[in-house]
Amino acid sequence: MSDFDENVINEFRTNGGKVGGPFEGAPMMLLTTTGAKSGQVRTKPVVYTRDGDRFVIIASKAGAPTNPDWFHNLVANPEVILEVGDERFPARATVTTGEERRRLYEAQAARMPGFAEYAQKTTREIPVVVLDRLA
Repeated sequence: MSDFDENVINEFRTNGGKVGGPFEGAPMMLLTTTGAKSGQVRTKPVVYTRDGDRFVIIASKAGAPTNPDWFHNLVANPEVILEVGDERFPARATVTTGEERRRLYEAQAARMPGFAEYAQKTTREIPVVVLDRLA
């Protein structure tokens, strides 16, 4: 894990889900996945939006040409752990497609304009994932 991610995770857990720096004021969660190849548990801070009761995350990797590692992990192992605020709970990840994907991506880009820029920086279709709480 990078020092940056480790610092964000520690700040998140210390402050009940609130972080400063470049993520100050953004809705942030911690996503814990199981490695697709290694089987190791990995935690990453990610921003999210809501769609009803579902959480929505976008595998933008800031517009890089490849998907983030966490995306490959949750495709292989869709049962994940989420930390939102001071809550920790299991969830199931589903990759969206078609109109649903477009609607959710546009909704997040409207709230966080950086996501519109990420889509312009890459030729890949940036995946959109919904997370349904299991407990």
